[in-house]
Amino acid sequence: MELIDSHAHIDFPQFAEDREAMLDRARATGVTTLLAIGTGPGPEKLDAALPFAEQHDWIYATVGIHPHEAKEVTALHLDQLAAQAKHPKVIAWGEIGLDYFYDHSPREVQQRVFRDQMELAKHAKLPIVIHCRDAWTDCLNMLQEHWKATGLGGILHCFSSTLEDAKLGIDMGFVISFAGNSTYPKAQNLRDIAKALPLEKILIETDSPYLAPQAYRGKRNEPAYVAEVARTLASVRDLSPDEVAAATSENFRRLFRLARPQMSTAFESRR
Repeated sequence: MELIDSHAHIDFPQFAEDREAMLDRARATGVTTLLAIGTGPGPEKLDAALPFAEQHDWIYATVGIHPHEAKEVTALHLDQLAAQAKHPKVIAWGEIGLDYFYDHSPREVQQRVFRDQMELAKHAKLPIVIHCRDAWTDCLNMLQEHWKATGLGGILHCFSSTLEDAKLGIDMGFVISFAGNSTYPKAQNLRDIAKALPLEKILIETDSPYLAPQAYRGKRNEPAYVAEVARTLASVRDLSPDEVAAATSENFRRLFRLARPQMSTAFESRR
């Protein structure tokens, strides 16, 4: 089974004790590509994901500032992101967006920083990775106004809204990514959405170290567990896990215009 984890925070301190072993487990499970999300622990470390992308040919990176830290953003941070976005292993800008559940930053500040980062991503010609929680109306309206016309699309990460909102996102060029929470017994709504959407518009992710799938719930999540998301989506779509894994991997490569990895390198041990 060839798997792509489209969203993982492998730089986070939860992996400090066994990060290399964690990456080896992902490879052993069949993860051929991983997108390391570069929000870091805040604006003080914007390049958090880049070292992993530089060290491993199968890992790519994003750059961006999460809405939680929007209140900390300065013009210098945005300039730094614009420079880092030119790195050859950076393939997306994110995760960015709005979070009205925690409101760690004022909503108007979140919106301003979201808008500023979309403008920078447009100039960098990078797709965007969207974080949205309890803010779907504002988020989709902003994407409609500031992003749709770019044609660059992106990922609605860890999708948690309605089928109608998913379709609005797809109409704007986004693909819909499902995480470990789609495996939870009370998340039938997410499984229904995963069943209803076109297969070519779906990705899978872990959002490691958060949202461990049901089989590992209560434990730290890690990229190897993306296989559990593939199995869950396969069950609701009446497909094999291999079929879902192959389709979502191809969807990821198509979005980011990546070549299929050679088998000789895709499963080699990390350097």
